[in-house]
Order: sequence, then C-alpha cells, then structure tokens
Amino acid sequence: MGAATTTPAWLGADLAASTDWIRPLAPSAIAECEAALAGLRRRGRSWPDFGREDFPLPTFGRDLEAVLDELETGRGVVLLRGFPVERYPADELKSLYWGIGTHLGHIRYQNARGELIGEVRDEIARYGEVREGPAVDAVLGRSSRSKARSSGPLRFHTDRCDVVSLLCVRAARAGGLSKVVSAVSVAEAIRARRPDLHALLCADYWRSRQGEEAGGERQVYALPVFAEHAGKFTTQYSRTFVEAAQKLPDVPRMSAAQDEALDLHAALCEELSCAMELRPGDLQLLNNHVVYHARTAYEDVPGPENDRLLLRLWLAPRNSRPLPPGFEVLWGTTAPGAPRGGIAQRGPSPRGGHT
Repeated sequence: MGAATTTPAWLGADLAASTDWIRPLAPSAIAECEAALAGLRRRGRSWPDFGREDFPLPTFGRDLEAVLDELETGRGVVLLRGFPVERYPADELKSLYWGIGTHLGHIRYQNARGELIGEVRDEIARYGEVREGPAVDAVLGRSSRSKARSSGPLRFHTDRCDVVSLLCVRAARAGGLSKVVSAVSVAEAIRARRPDLHALLCADYWRSRQGEEAGGERQVYALPVFAEHAGKFTTQYSRTFVEAAQKLPDVPRMSAAQDEALDLHAALCEELSCAMELRPGDLQLLNNHVVYHARTAYEDVPGPENDRLLLRLWLAPRNSRPLPPGFEVLWGTTAPGAPRGGIAQRGPSPRGGHT
C-alpha cells in the first residue's frame, strides 16, 4: 500500500475536541420526516415495503446527500442528533428509520435470516439465549453477532457493508460507549512504527463467513486488512472472523508475525480512538472502509422495555468507492455505487433495497 491515498486521516483526540461532525437536526427536517410518515399512514404503507420515492424529504434529503459526501470524502463519521424517537411506536419508528435509509443508499441484509433492521440489545438478558443458527455455533460456539447482542464489550471491527448506521432509541444505565478510530491513521501509525508488520497487513488473512453462505460461496476467503485502489483506502476487518477461520482444518495457519501484526493493530485502535456516548435520538453513520468501531460493556436499567436499544441499518451508498480487484469474494461486486455487501440471500431484495 503506497502513500498516495486521498482519504483523510484523523486522531481520536482531535475528533473529541471538535463538533463539526455532529449535526443537530433542524425543526424543518423533523417536520419533513413527520410529513413523510403521515403519507405512509394515509396509504397504509410500512417498512420494508416502500422506497425513497414513497418517503419524500425535499430539503432534508439534500442534507443527507451532504452527509454521504462527508462519509465518502471526509472523516467517514457523522452523527445526526435530535430524532424524536420517543414519539413513535416501535414499528413506526422503524418505518421512519427505513425511510431515511432509502435516501442514504441501498439497504442490505445483515444475516442469513433476512434481517434488514437489526435490534442491537442484550438478547441474553432479554431472551435467555442468543438466537443463532447451528452453522454459526459450529464455528465459534458463539458468533461475533452474538457478542454484539449481549452487554459485553466489542473489539474494533468493520461490518460487511459500505456504511453502518445506528439509531439510539434507549441508552444504557452505565457504559455502552461507542468507540471509533480512523483506519487510515491506524495503518499510517503501523507503517511508521513497524513497516514489516504493515506489509503483512497488506497481504491476505483468511477469514470465516461465520456460516452465512447463501449457497456456492466458500466457507472461508482471504483478503488483506489494508488495501488501496484508485487512490482510495479500504479496510475490512474483524479479528473474530480471522480467529474463526483458524479453527477450521484446511485453513493455512497464521505466522507468529501475522499474529503480532494483529496485536499491534488492536493496540493502535485503542490508542488512537475516540469514545462517545450515544443519546436517544442520535443517528451515527460510519464508513466501514475508513473507520473501525467498537463498544464498551454496559449495564441496563431493569425492566423489559428499559434496556439499551439501538436500531441498525447496513447501507450501500450510491457514492461508494471502487474496490480492488478480487474483493468480489466478499462484496459481490467492486463497482462504485453498486448495491453490494451485506449477507447474500436466496430470495429477492426488498423494494427499499433497490431505490
């Protein structure tokens, strides 16, 4: 990976000291969302069975275009603040979130069960178990998604989509901080400190699909942690998926140096990161090609509807970057702006995913 990338790098301390990446919603934006919801009610429509044309946002939609530009050409992190999440029953809130999502890009599936809006909460406390399929359990006993849906901490990672968005509905009683870090800054710091390990991270690491093959894909695939193409940086990384692949018999074993590179990567993610508290009504958007995210452990308020709850959408924006040749193995296509990423399904995508 050369030094010609046009992707900005930033430090967590600088992000914490600034506010330009936090965008409070104007009353007019909220009014447009309310009007779009009212139109859905009149027509008897709800998510996921509507597209962007059914959720008009004449002015706020242009603001969302500016958000997409910042995600792709700027820091890769934006926080929209002030959605009145307390006004809406659960399903109507999801229709609101879906409608905004259709303006941001193609909505992608988050697992093999066809999940489109994820509910990020402590499912172990709520249901007594995390509901995962046997193919996933066979790999790790518990998948990375299981960990996401507990109250424990999450390591820095990217999701299998161009942009991940999280809408905070309820916060935890304590903890649950969202941590973000510039992947470009992490890569540059590793290159400066240990160019030998940086070179390894620009070569292939084997990862598991975690049992989420739709049919025809291999159970494992190899991609570098860092890559560049057409002047754009990209990363796709979760150590959990790498560790899962190492448990499979036919996967080449990692060298000690490759493992050391992942250790340094993890340490620098922590060192260079910024932690933030997501408030109810906050919508966090992250470009997975340039930003890693993590979460601290948290403690819920007692009671079935008092738990920490975030809604999640996986998005493929129309202004996404081209990806290097060979990345089709994960993304489906490397073409910029294409519906790509997510978890492949056997059936057709929803209407909202094709807007």
